[in-house]
This record gives sequence, structure tokens and C-alpha cells, in this order.
Amino acid sequence: MKSILLYMHVHQPYRLRHYTIFDAGTYHNYFDSTWEDKANNQKTLLKVAEKSYLPTNEILLRLLNKYPEFKLSLSISGVLLEQLEEWTPDVLKSFQSLTDTGRVEIVAETYHHSLAFFYSRSEFETQVNMHKDIIKRLFNQEPKVFRNTELSFNNDLAAWAESAGYKGVLAEGWHKYLDWRSPNYVYKSSVAPNLKLLLKNYRLSDDIAFRFGDRNWSEWPLTTDKFVHWINQDVDAPIVNLFMDYETFGEHQWQESGIFDFLEHLPNEWLANTEHNFLTVSDAVDKFDPVGEIDSPETVTWADTERDLSAWLGNAMQQQAIASLYNLEQPIFRLNDWSLIEDWRKLQTSDHFYYMCVKWFNDGDIHAYFSPYDTPYDAFINFMNAYHDLKSRLLERGIEV
Repeated sequence: MKSILLYMHVHQPYRLRHYTIFDAGTYHNYFDSTWEDKANNQKTLLKVAEKSYLPTNEILLRLLNKYPEFKLSLSISGVLLEQLEEWTPDVLKSFQSLTDTGRVEIVAETYHHSLAFFYSRSEFETQVNMHKDIIKRLFNQEPKVFRNTELSFNNDLAAWAESAGYKGVLAEGWHKYLDWRSPNYVYKSSVAPNLKLLLKNYRLSDDIAFRFGDRNWSEWPLTTDKFVHWINQDVDAPIVNLFMDYETFGEHQWQESGIFDFLEHLPNEWLANTEHNFLTVSDAVDKFDPVGEIDSPETVTWADTERDLSAWLGNAMQQQAIASLYNLEQPIFRLNDWSLIEDWRKLQTSDHFYYMCVKWFNDGDIHAYFSPYDTPYDAFINFMNAYHDLKSRLLERGIEV
């Protein structure tokens, strides 16, 4: 028996509006912009919902109803769920219709899609619990498998996840720590022997997520029969972990590329062989014993060619911005002001630091594609203006940072 584990991550941040130094100390609204602003969050959500979420959910629900063997797993950030509840309840309902089938599993993560694990363990655990609560409320699920923001993973994360009671963690199947081994098996952590690891097959996943619509790619066009042939030919293992952003379908790869047709035909092509099936993340963790240990003293992510934290922390601007923000943690919590805490948490979302990346070539193009700013320096200036306003709000209450 050979299985596909299809996991997709769904996320949209609260983007900062054009926030100037003249706003700091006067206007404390960081996120609500005019409709014409390309950082307008409601407008962006409506666009992504129309292009990606609604058509993808429609296809997935049809596939779930047609193929009893079809299953998948999702993680949905808390900040996106907030936006769905406020602006597009029909889209939220379409996600709930998927989980109502009983064959779509929700994976745990940080509520604010943050890098808090690397800066404040208490804040990290609070956000994980916040996410757990909203998943229980909206989907009536209690996640058993965890994914840290951007699949960031190391030995410390593994030890934490085991102690927190998770039975599995998702991570990047990067050859740096796999060496000759395949990502198409279940592993365990070298520091958390009871924790199972599911590793992304980045080559096959990125064929869909990044290369699918590239007409200069030697394998274009990618059809379902070709893709299934690759799996059968190249993967001599029990499980194929296809991890990608949900927005792959319709937003990153436009409808004109044929990406929806690919998704629509994948289950039929795969299940034509009676020895094939689909698994959720918990299915895989429960079914397979680990074949070896993974030791990850350094942090690995699924971003950029380096597969490390440099997409968010690779330059001085990013490092200064995030360190300054987390330095406000204790002063902010002294006031016990929920609106102040929420603004601080929304500023933790990793996208803000991603926009400040100054890499070149393919990685730089990807960062620029997602950014609402003209340059990374604009992203930094905008963010730091909001940071200085947070400081001024503390000062007004008698707390000097």
C-alpha cells in the first residue's frame, strides 16, 4: 500500500496600512487602510477567497463526496480565521463543510503565525492555546499534530511538542539532515523518542506549488498521470508527503495554468491503483513506525533555498524589528490592556519580517510577489513606525521602555 498525505496551510496576515512617523503617537490604527491601498486586508481577503479559497473548497468537497478514500489535512492560522469570520463567513462555512466530512484534519500551530517560539516560550504557548481554542470552537476538533510557523523545526521544538502532548510534528524534508535518507517515511526525533516526524517531500511538493505554471520548466505541462507516474517510479516508500500553501490553487498558480484541473483529477488518477490511498497526518502517525531518528540542532524551515530562518531574520533590519518588538513583551503585559496586547501580537506575524527580506534572484522575486510594499526598506520603516507608536502608548500610561 502506498499513500499520499496531502497537507495545505491556509493563512493571510493583517497587513500594516501606510503608517507614517507622523501617525505615530497620534493614530493607533495600524491595520485598517483605505480600499484603494494595496495593503487593504478586507480587499485582499475577498480577492484570494474568490480566486482560491472558494473554488478550491468546492473542488475538495466534491472530491470528498465522490471518493471515500480521499482525505487531507489543513492548518489555518488564527488571524485568517478572524478575518473569515468578520468579512467572509461564507468562506469559513465552506472550510467547515470540508471538516464536517470527517476526513479533513486540522493541524495545530501558532494563532498569529509568529516566530514566538524563538523569542518567548510563554507567548508561543499562549498563541498555541489560542489557536487550539478557535479550532475547537469553529471546527470541533482538537489537533493532535503540530506544525510550527513556516515548518520551522529543531530539536528544541521537538522536545517541546512531545512535552505538550502532540504525537507528531510536520517538518521540511531537507537533505541537510536527511543525507541519503528519503522523506517518504515516518521518523522520530533524536531528543523526543515518542514524537513522530512527517517530512515534506519538497521536490514533488514544489513541482505543484512553484513549478506547475512555469512554461520554461522542462517538465511543463505537469499532468496528473505524469505526476502519479513520478511517484510510482521514484518513490519506493509507503508515504508521499505533499505539503504546500493552500493559495497554490488559484492564487500562486492561476486558474489559467490548469491547476484546478490537476487537483480535480489527482484522486482519480491515484486511486485507479487499488494499492493506493490517502491519509491524514494522524493516520500516518498512527499507522507507521519510525524507521530512524532525525537530529536537527539547527532550525530548518520550508522557505527559500537556504531552508532556514533567513527569510525572516537574514538581515539587520529584520533582526532589529523583531527583537525590538519582543522587548516590549513585559511592559505591555504589565498594563493588562487587551487592545494593546492584540496590536502587539498582530505585529508578531512573520509576514511583516518576510517583507523586509533583501535577497535577490528567485528568492527575492518570491518575497516581492507577496509584499504590499515597493521595497523591503519601506516595509521596515512602516513596521518601526508602528513599533514606536506602541512605545508611545506605553509611555502615555507611565511605562518607559
